[in-house]
Amino acid sequence: MKEIKKIVFPVDLSEVSKKIVPYVETMAEKFEAEIHLLFVARVFDYFVSIYVPHPSINQFENQIGEGAKKRLQEFKETYFPTSRVAKSVVVSGDASEEIIKYVENEEIDLLIMGTHGRKGLDKVIFGSVADRVSKMAPIPVLLVNPYRIPELAGDHTK
Repeated sequence: MKEIKKIVFPVDLSEVSKKIVPYVETMAEKFEAEIHLLFVARVFDYFVSIYVPHPSINQFENQIGEGAKKRLQEFKETYFPTSRVAKSVVVSGDASEEIIKYVENEEIDLLIMGTHGRKGLDKVIFGSVADRVSKMAPIPVLLVNPYRIPELAGDHTK
């Protein structure tokens, strides 16, 4: 089996993210691997076509990026206070594309992410980042659905 030295944990900073933390910590501990936290901020270029001024879009995206950096730092301090988090990174773009790009650029060995368990119209409209990433990833992917696993129903910090 290939050595696992780097694990990336893409987070969306929702309730789902914190429920995946025990899996990330366990895998990092078992493999003595470093953890990379990744948040992908959405870009809003498509609003340019509906006459929203480009500087307004850029300013809004910059504010989102700065806010995401602060929230990711808070997430790290709250849920990984003693873990071996090597990097906390915020990037902009399409979530699935940016996650795959990060995996390749940082030579990540394992990707762990949560699913949202969307169904029906929600899945059609929003798609599934986890589904796309798992199909495109050049490395093993551990997907965790926090709504289907009873022991994840509570908060792991208790």
